[in-house]
Amino acid sequence: MKVLVIGSGGREHAICVALAKSPKVSHIWCAPGNAGIASIAECVPLGATDIEGVVAFAKEQKPDLVMVAPDDPLALGMVDALEAAGVRAFGPRANAAVIEGSKSFAKDLMKKYGIPTAEYAVFEDSGEAAAYIREKGAPIVVKADGLALGKGVTVAMTEEDAVAAVKDAVDGGTFGKAGARVVIEEYLTGPEVSVLAFVDGKTLKTMPSAQDHKRAYDHDEGPNTGGMGAFSPSRFYTEAVAAECMEKIFQPTVAAMAAEGRRFQGVLYFGLMLTPKGPRVIEYNARFGDPETQAVLSRLDSDLYDIFNAVIDGRLDEMDIRWKDEAACCVVMASGGYPKSYAKGKPITGLDRVQDSFVYHAGTAVKDGQTVTNGGRVLGVTATAPTLEEAIQKAYGDVHRISFENAHFRNDIGVK
Repeated sequence: MKVLVIGSGGREHAICVALAKSPKVSHIWCAPGNAGIASIAECVPLGATDIEGVVAFAKEQKPDLVMVAPDDPLALGMVDALEAAGVRAFGPRANAAVIEGSKSFAKDLMKKYGIPTAEYAVFEDSGEAAAYIREKGAPIVVKADGLALGKGVTVAMTEEDAVAAVKDAVDGGTFGKAGARVVIEEYLTGPEVSVLAFVDGKTLKTMPSAQDHKRAYDHDEGPNTGGMGAFSPSRFYTEAVAAECMEKIFQPTVAAMAAEGRRFQGVLYFGLMLTPKGPRVIEYNARFGDPETQAVLSRLDSDLYDIFNAVIDGRLDEMDIRWKDEAACCVVMASGGYPKSYAKGKPITGLDRVQDSFVYHAGTAVKDGQTVTNGGRVLGVTATAPTLEEAIQKAYGDVHRISFENAHFRNDIGVK
């Protein structure tokens, strides 16, 4: 069987690695891919949002399955376009991907169906938003409504910072159309947990829990990023918490989407906060998370290609999905300056000296035979071990074997 994976980051590298383990998969294409993906897949020079180009390629090459991994092409309707062309595709259609594409839609859905989340209000006028912020006080959370590469959230500790975040988004156009509307939320406290789940429209099967580290610097300081590292499992996600989430959040969300005529098929990501009053939804994503995927799929002990097909065919209830009884830690090595401005094209050395980890490539390319940096998040150094402490030690041991100019990484991934 031949598979086409859409995307170019560490998440897509992890998906390609997992698919390559399937005895059923004979060939993988990745559009556009990266230097690491090129070692196991044929990279295709098509942008991840080039819907016409991807459909044309699929018609010509006839992959047995197209896996659409990133948020933007899902929100733009790539799965819809592929299905309309008679191509088998994995991922939610656009009317279901809106659960990530519009935070106001997601919040309204949770309010309507009684799914626990933070108190909120939605604004398109910065003056009205500022008045609401002053009424509620700080700390408070400001979110761009649309897709903003994981960077559209400001946790404001003062009213002034919150108002400035609103003005940047609504009036300043920091996030383009994605920030023309903002969601302002109650500030919640407690451990954060990410739970990804395979969903076929009715049945939901969760993956092992994980925890992402969004802030750029140690001790959760600095600006939000797409994620500076992740580990699995969470220390706080107990069986009792999992059962409560399944009853009050996971199943109700799948049922709510079906009731709205937005049947969700693909991977649904639940960003949770375990507050003193119980689990609350911080956000939904309509796809595998990044870098959680690198940690979680490293623990998969079943055939990912079989799972994808079960989701598409609506027979996920028949699948026995197995996971390795071990922990995983992924440390992201980023370009200096990320998530703001950063240089590209810096040679990467030491990849051949890695001993205990698998290095997922994110922002890499090949130039004159040398692997070089080609993005903000460059590598995801990922290790598994019987305990989380061992996995952390292994991952950092290999991080220190790799180098490129102005490499930046957090030193406390997994320590929370």
